[in-house]
Amino acid sequence: MTGRMLRLAGALLALAMASGCAPIKTVDYSAFKQASPRSILVLPPLNESPDVKATYSLLSHVTYPLAEAGYYVLPVALVDETFRQNGLTAPGDIHQLPPAKLREIFGADAALYVTVKEYGTRYMLISSATIVTASATLVDLKTGTSLWTGTASASSEEGNNNSGGGLVGMLVTAAVKQILSSTMDDAGYPIAGIASQRLLAPGKPAGLLHGPRSPLYGTD
Repeated sequence: MTGRMLRLAGALLALAMASGCAPIKTVDYSAFKQASPRSILVLPPLNESPDVKATYSLLSHVTYPLAEAGYYVLPVALVDETFRQNGLTAPGDIHQLPPAKLREIFGADAALYVTVKEYGTRYMLISSATIVTASATLVDLKTGTSLWTGTASASSEEGNNNSGGGLVGMLVTAAVKQILSSTMDDAGYPIAGIASQRLLAPGKPAGLLHGPRSPLYGTD
């Protein structure tokens, strides 16, 4: 019995260690480095959430980390107006345009395709959280090759704990959050900024590479 219990304990320990040491995602950057894009066209994000504000909320944030990473980002307002002048207002239709056509119109080296997976506030019995999750793919407009993909998420509840105040305190906190969320024009907007930074800021494992305007270009 003792030997069997020791073997069982050893198996459980090995399982716990394996589950606690998740493998780090590895990315093949060879196509990215070969393409070496200097300018990026950001397309209006696809919105898979029920909140209609998600597309332009993300769009207003994603250009900043790209510029900080060392890339020239085509002005969002100019790009949006160009699409509208050509009768394209739906992100789904814009994402279906051939890469070569986008390069012909805008002259950019690459395009960033963003999809909003989740955007808005979840209401539970004793808590609520505003969550934004997005994924992105960088595509070489010369060849149509995917250079990089990533996903990131942010929540208003990060770092919070509800242990203080007991059940009554948790209920009051949740009620206040619901009132604030309902009175704010867009509770997801600041959270979208955090998610965009996590998604596109370079220098992290499996992250975007630094662009040619960055002093860290070529060090990734």
